[in-house]
Amino acid sequence: MAQSIAVVESVSRVYHVGREDVYAVREANWQIDPGRFIALQGRSGSGKTTLLNLVGGLDRPTAGTVRIMDSDTRRMSDRELTMLRRHKIGFIFQAFALLPVLSAYENVELPMRIAGMGGRKRHERALELLDLVGLSKRASHRPFELSGGEQGRVAIARALANEPALLLADEPTGDLDSVTGLQMMLLFSRIVRQEGVTVVMATHDLSVRDIADETFTMSDGVLSRWHPSQEEPSDPINTLVREAEAGQWRPPNREAPKQAPSGR
Repeated sequence: MAQSIAVVESVSRVYHVGREDVYAVREANWQIDPGRFIALQGRSGSGKTTLLNLVGGLDRPTAGTVRIMDSDTRRMSDRELTMLRRHKIGFIFQAFALLPVLSAYENVELPMRIAGMGGRKRHERALELLDLVGLSKRASHRPFELSGGEQGRVAIARALANEPALLLADEPTGDLDSVTGLQMMLLFSRIVRQEGVTVVMATHDLSVRDIADETFTMSDGVLSRWHPSQEEPSDPINTLVREAEAGQWRPPNREAPKQAPSGR
């Protein structure tokens, strides 16, 4: 059996606010296997980003153990964690965080330059990745010259630059329209198959369940696996959204106010 990319064992992350302990993650157990597209869902404030930060070595747990490629993050120095992130983990953020003064090509090439990769290999890899995400013809364009979906694809290419084993995407479709968001999720699925990387994507979008290999949910810091047989909890807001998307929602009938007698 292939070694797990990351293993989370009884992990909690607690923040101290005044005299109160706030659990962002509560006793989570999670095994992330190689070559999988994994969705992590939950409302804002449910603990998704905190859990991704723990798995990505950006934060350390208050209790429990996070092992990334069999290395315990609590026992690693800051330098060791930096090297792990630089060479083994790719990050995609909701705002994409592209450097505005650099072209798409230069944004993709930059992580390889930082990692000390040779010029010819950097050039070949950057062009290969831009082709992978369908942006070969936009290589010289700067971020402000690209659509939101194109910026997202540049961010994906950049995250793959150093051939990571794990790619963590925190709400990358949050600011995109539904069609562009779906295209990005399908791209993630294709990248998993072609590049052999594991993708963990935090999102609110329920349609990811039809694309991802596995789906997990976060609620008040508690992680659980989602199964297709599970019924969605009743949520009047979600019901209205689904009805509106299906064109079934109608505003409630309101009777015109009765006029007072004229006195005649």
